Order: sequence, then C-alpha cells, then structure tokens
Amino acid sequence: MAERFPDLNQQHMDFIADQHLYFVGTAAAEGHVNVSPKGTDTFRIIDANTVAWMNLTGSGNETAAHLLENSRMTVMFCSFERQPLILRLYGQARTIHARDAEWPGLSALFPDYTGARQIFVLNITLVQTSCGYAVPFYDYTGERPTLTKWADKRGRDGIRQYWQEKNTLSLDGRDTGINE
Repeated sequence: MAERFPDLNQQHMDFIADQHLYFVGTAAAEGHVNVSPKGTDTFRIIDANTVAWMNLTGSGNETAAHLLENSRMTVMFCSFERQPLILRLYGQARTIHARDAEWPGLSALFPDYTGARQIFVLNITLVQTSCGYAVPFYDYTGERPTLTKWADKRGRDGIRQYWQEKNTLSLDGRDTGINE
C-alpha cells in the first residue's frame, strides 16, 4: 500500500504534472491547522528534493504565518481519474516575498499573476505514496478564473492594500510577515 521515498522520481514528477489540484498543510505549535486547496498554474518541481508553489492573494495568509514559527509543510496530490494514487511531499519550507533576492528567479518560473503574494519553497525530506482507493472519481472541466479576475480588477496597488486589510494576521493572530 504505502511506499516511502527519499526524493521525487520521474514517475512521481509525471504524476504531479498531470494534477490540476493539490493541498497544502501547515501548522504552528498551537492553534489552527491549515489545509488549503490550490490550483491554477502555481506549482513547480525545481529538482528531486525541491518544489516551489506560488501563493496567490486570498482571504487568509495562514501558511506564511505558520512558517514563521514552524517550517513543517505537507503538500498532497491525489488522483481523481484513472489509477488511484495519493502522493505526499513532506519537508521544511520557507517563504519568499517580492522583496527577497530569490524572487526574480523563482517568479520567472510562473505566469505573471497580479495577485502573486509569496512563493513557498519546500525542501523535501520524505515522499510517500498510498493507494487512494477511497478517493472518488471527478472530472476536471477547467480552471476557475474568479481569483485571477478579482486580482486583475484590483490591480497591484489594490492587492497590496488588500494585504494590509486582510493578510497581515493569521486566524490565531500571528504575524504573516507580509509587511516586513
């Protein structure tokens, strides 16, 4: 059933490339655990031990707050089609903001999203696959354009203002690092 690997192999990378949805889990030492569904063209494999995902502006900023206290992150992909499979990437993550020296190189890997807020880089310590036999079948019918349209309508200045209003603190009142 479940298998463990020290890093991504080509089969894992091919599976990830075929997925349209992934989930990110983080937690501080105490408080709420956060699990966020992610889609759109926001995930990149850097190498067998490193992945990055671009975080688009949304209603909360829990992942950034959690990583300031605890760098643990899990990213999960699951197949809703064909062969059932769940693939989890465990590791230590860090947050990259537009003000950081790494931003230009990493952001160039992604489309130019108006709502780009952070890039998270995960150094993988464990890859685990499991059966996914209980995951139901779902049909992918396309990306939902709502978030990118919302951000484009606000513009980059409007997005930065939104960060100040909605993204500076987590649900548990933790700083998200957006203002540093």
